[in-house]
Amino acid sequence: MTQEFAIEANGLVKHFDGVRAVDGVNLAVPAGTIYGVLGPNGAGKTTSLRMLLGIIDPDSGDRRLLGNPSPLKVAAQVGYLPEERGLYPTMQAREAIAFMGALRGLSLAEGRARADRLLEEHGLGDAARRPIRTLSKGMAQTVQILGTIVHNPKLIVLDEPFSGLDAINQGRLEALIRAQVAAGATILFSTHVIAHAERLCERIAIIVGGRVQFEGSVVDARGRLRPVVTLVTRADEGPWRDALPADASRDDRTWTFELPPTGIEPLLARLIAGEAGIETLSIERPGLHEAFVDIVGGSVADSMDRAGEER
Repeated sequence: MTQEFAIEANGLVKHFDGVRAVDGVNLAVPAGTIYGVLGPNGAGKTTSLRMLLGIIDPDSGDRRLLGNPSPLKVAAQVGYLPEERGLYPTMQAREAIAFMGALRGLSLAEGRARADRLLEEHGLGDAARRPIRTLSKGMAQTVQILGTIVHNPKLIVLDEPFSGLDAINQGRLEALIRAQVAAGATILFSTHVIAHAERLCERIAIIVGGRVQFEGSVVDARGRLRPVVTLVTRADEGPWRDALPADASRDDRTWTFELPPTGIEPLLARLIAGEAGIETLSIERPGLHEAFVDIVGGSVADSMDRAGEER
């Protein structure tokens, strides 16, 4: 069966003032999935999203949004949360959501009805008639996110949606994203926080310097690295030591090394035969952060970590 894609991009290129901000980006976002675009600030993520949505046109390359080569023609089926948040501070929360729905074709009456229901469902029923300026930052951002989905879009594009949210509101947003996909939507979001992508995404693209450095499943990204074995023994020395890889690191009686290509069973047999006295043995597959470092280097990952801490 042919894979259906909500978004397809081929060779997207964009220049600003003679600088190539996006350099041949290719993306394919399967319908009904959560897809993450990872990369540091200034990597070209936002510019790529804006080209996909038709907000700006690429200098070269093509894209299809919900099967249409003209993204603006399907704008009513798309919800978009830009990185630069913006709500009228004097507008009531329900009116802000209804207004955003009206921009996507809903009547104001229907938008207000849906806004009241969404606010109640997300614990903000008491804030429905409060001006935006009286809400906390997290509440205001939730209002804007609800405005992004009020018209039940088929595709939801979120640019750095977790920025500025505390841990509780981040968890609520993750739950909302999962619920939208369960209802049939496709989610594309950009982030510089790898943990969000690891928890939520089925597939990712890693963009650095305007280029896609990796595109594929999270499982495939993590699979680039071998699992890591942590072994604690009772014995200090013995013939079992020859079973360990030469580059195994040691801290007292704790050994750490990559799982040998032959697997764990031959190693276990030699450890037991050599009377190593196994106290604990664990095998862990490296996480997405470790895979990210392997793909783009530690300096890029460090810059993303620092940016996350500053926010």
